[in-house]
Amino acid sequence: MKKYRLISLLLLISGFSSAVIAQKQYNLKAPAGILQIDISIGQSDIVYSVSHGKDLMIDKSPVSMTLGDGTTWGVNPKVSKVTERQVDEDINSPIYKKATVRNQFNELTIRFKGDYSIIFRAYNDGVAYRFVSDSNYPFIVQNEQATFNFPSDTKAYIPYARGRKTEKFEDQFFGNFQNTYNNIKLSEWDTQKIAFLPLIVEGANGKKICITESDLLNYPGMFLHNSDKTTSLKGVFAPYPKEVVQGGHNKLQGIINSREEYIAKVEGKTNFPWRAIIISENDAELLNNDMVYKLATPSQIPDASWIKPGKVAWDWWNAWGLYNVDFRAGVNNDTYKYYIDFASQHGIGYVILDEGWSVNGEADLYQVVPEIDLEELIAYAAKRNVDIILWAGYYAFDKDIEGLCKHYAAMGVKGFKVDFMDRDDQSMVDFHHRAARIGAKYKMLMDFHGSYKPTGLQRTYPNVINFEGVFGLEEMKWSDTSVDQVEYDVTVPFIRMVAGPMDYTQGAMRNGIKKNYYPIYSEPISQGTRCRQLAQYVIFESPLNMMCDSPSNYMKEEECTRFIASIPTVWDETKAINGEISRYVTIARRKGNTWYLGSLTNWDNREIVIDLSFLDKGEYEAEIFRDGINADRIASDYKREIIKVSSDQTIKINMAPGGGYIAKISKVK
Repeated sequence: MKKYRLISLLLLISGFSSAVIAQKQYNLKAPAGILQIDISIGQSDIVYSVSHGKDLMIDKSPVSMTLGDGTTWGVNPKVSKVTERQVDEDINSPIYKKATVRNQFNELTIRFKGDYSIIFRAYNDGVAYRFVSDSNYPFIVQNEQATFNFPSDTKAYIPYARGRKTEKFEDQFFGNFQNTYNNIKLSEWDTQKIAFLPLIVEGANGKKICITESDLLNYPGMFLHNSDKTTSLKGVFAPYPKEVVQGGHNKLQGIINSREEYIAKVEGKTNFPWRAIIISENDAELLNNDMVYKLATPSQIPDASWIKPGKVAWDWWNAWGLYNVDFRAGVNNDTYKYYIDFASQHGIGYVILDEGWSVNGEADLYQVVPEIDLEELIAYAAKRNVDIILWAGYYAFDKDIEGLCKHYAAMGVKGFKVDFMDRDDQSMVDFHHRAARIGAKYKMLMDFHGSYKPTGLQRTYPNVINFEGVFGLEEMKWSDTSVDQVEYDVTVPFIRMVAGPMDYTQGAMRNGIKKNYYPIYSEPISQGTRCRQLAQYVIFESPLNMMCDSPSNYMKEEECTRFIASIPTVWDETKAINGEISRYVTIARRKGNTWYLGSLTNWDNREIVIDLSFLDKGEYEAEIFRDGINADRIASDYKREIIKVSSDQTIKINMAPGGGYIAKISKVK
């Protein structure tokens, strides 16, 4: 392997009439030598910049952290020690989009007088830095300066926060982390708004810069803001909650009445979150990035064999919409036995009892509604190889996480879907950490709905099996016809999915072309074609994966249902085939000896030629679902075919407007 000189240290001394100013400069290159981060430590500040080849990605940007006692790390910095290391290892990643992750980076740690350090890492596909406290005493973080200066006024994909509708700037920190993207110039940023992560900025020569964070365990999450319509984005953080009251949706949320003047309380020695800057030469590279996973704290669960990913028969999106049955459908045992029977017949591992199984308005998850006999349902499901997951509102769950996990685990429940957190201040981030840790103790899965984006907790606690933080299919129950979900579907894999899995909740059997879509709360439809819904089970990373529609609708569409029910939810290998943000996307994923190929387009009719060289040599049989010849008029029109393919050929994919394509490719010999 070719060796690269990791760090060059230059001491620049410039003479002035009144003083001599010394500046230390460090250069850290990625293992392949193309990507590098330059760090400059002067008398007054610490500044970094990032380049990829000859292209400047991030211009000189200062970093610092201000403490409660007035000390500021990064101002008047004094270096006490510099160390470096190289790492090249494989990470076992059993509940992920690939079985192993190569973790290769070069690292530079700069320790400063004042009991703090900054660690910089350079990967071949991005860079990251974090502050580290070596203090033995508790302290307060007043604020953090995280700056991202861009060399030109390029476009960005901006997901503005949708907070409470007030005039207070800080009320933007309370929201569901779900929005579409504004593709506008940095200088066109709405200065009154903040954006949640991940966020992408266009760089030189078609390159992209994705900003996000990892290893967020006990610190507020980062938003970005542009207050002056420049080309500079700055990190902003929710102040620490001072007064939290019960309220919001069915009194299941923690509403912030007032906040402290600081962002975090720290016990002492602490690793702060990684600030990650991911660089791609082309859009498709973003589809298979592992940086958030690699930067996260390794698994704290010694034996994760009990964690079972899989599909879920889900009740809420379809509004318990059963028909041709001889009982009243709703939140009752007859309805859920029907869902369980459906799941059992199709090899679906879970049924979820969404909101309604516990007494409404009480925020007490020990109070089960009289229409539900939970023990009977669990026993009924167990006999049919189906497990039960329970929905839980955040406020009710946080009242007694340990007791609830212990009680329902003993009953046979396998996990909780926790909803309506809607914040990522330090106390809420800590809630996610505690819920993950306590859930693991009782072998309970955690699906964090109503939550912020993944930041690596899924590696640290693999029982955290999915996250929302995505503008998912639920939005089609109420969104105006002006909302373009189809374009969002071919945008989000390049941005939000870079952070980790997403509980998008696909699988609609009612489908509408662009002019026919309209919101229906109780009998919702999707935008785009039937094959689009099928292909999303390959495109979207989702270890716990909902089948959102009614069993009654699925049983009318047995061919599609059996196919999507059999698609794996975790993978041995993932290949990004092609794609352009907001236009189209194609991904191939392998489980065992079988490959699945999925593709989505925007509202443009699209023809793509796919090179099958990612297959091993041999003969394969491909089961294909493609848009039907009339799918541009009737979105549910599709064609199923069986064809022979091999690794030395190409196949042509044709997709209708808002369309999709999926193939299951199995080796014959």
